[in-house]
Amino acid sequence: MADSTYRVRRATQEDLAQLKGLWTSMQLPAENLSKQLTDFQVVESADGQLAGAIGIQILGSHARMHSEAYRDFALADTLRPLLTDRIRSLASNHGVFRLWTQEKSPYWSRNGFQTAQPDALKKLPEAWAQPGADWLTLQLKDEAALVSIEKELALFMESEKQRTARTFQQVQTIKRVATWVALVLAVFVLGAIVYIFLRNPGVLIPKPGNRP
Repeated sequence: MADSTYRVRRATQEDLAQLKGLWTSMQLPAENLSKQLTDFQVVESADGQLAGAIGIQILGSHARMHSEAYRDFALADTLRPLLTDRIRSLASNHGVFRLWTQEKSPYWSRNGFQTAQPDALKKLPEAWAQPGADWLTLQLKDEAALVSIEKELALFMESEKQRTARTFQQVQTIKRVATWVALVLAVFVLGAIVYIFLRNPGVLIPKPGNRP
């Protein structure tokens, strides 16, 4: 359950001064992180002070958590669940399959993150790769199952596209046949009229007794 004492939100330019203070206290590269301000989710206390922050960078179906910082580490275990809920919500909204982090707190391991094995590391986006780096990872969705579903959906869409094309062709064929039938019928009727006229030239000429 969320703690109503705190509010989690995306960082804004107005938060930069407080964030720099947090980063500096954690010996993080404040100037570099300032350029990544939009990565950060912050926890704001009721008095408007930033109690904590964490960066989340999304690349395709992967998200990286980084630069965790707290004003008072005694509150870290209270604030982390709030940030975790926010991160999961963002991940869900952006279709993220897997979370990554190099944060060392035992909290992350207790909440599903595992040491990334070689097979998992092959999926790490190249932009984040660092030789010899230790990564924790958490799979949020079954990537293989989703890929399979996407393939099946693509096949279904292609099948529907082909079926629609066949139906369209059938309709066009029926229209052409109907047009030809109408032309043949029109020619037949016209031929019948001409035939009757030739056989009975006076059929269209009124008889004298029938004149008004």
